[in-house]
Parts: sequence; C-alpha cells; structure tokens
Amino acid sequence: MSRTSRKRIVVRGGGDAVYGLGLVGAVVHYWQHATGFWAHVRAVIEAILWSAFVVCHLLAQIAT
Repeated sequence: MSRTSRKRIVVRGGGDAVYGLGLVGAVVHYWQHATGFWAHVRAVIEAILWSAFVVCHLLAQIAT
C-alpha cells in the first residue's frame, strides 16, 4: 500500500448538532421579539452570533 492511497478519516463529535439546535432556538427567540423588517434582519444576525455573546458575557462574569 503506497502512502498516497491512504485515506484520512475524521471523526466529529456531536457539537455541530448541539450548535444547530441552539441556532434554531435563538432564531425562534429573537424572531418572536422582533417587530419590524429590520428587527427581523437583526434577529437573524443575532441568532448567528449568539454563541459569541454568551462567551463574552461568561468571560465578563469570570473576570469580575
């Protein structure tokens, strides 16, 4: 078996599914609180960035 014919197998955990469920939940949460067109656009952006907000607030709590 030559070196070029080997395949690399990457095993991923279930983190992608957990993040996906969190994203759907964030979209639903932010969407329900939006009242206009631009508020809905902002809701989708916030839902995509929700994990960054969580980490930022957790680090702020730890630092104090």
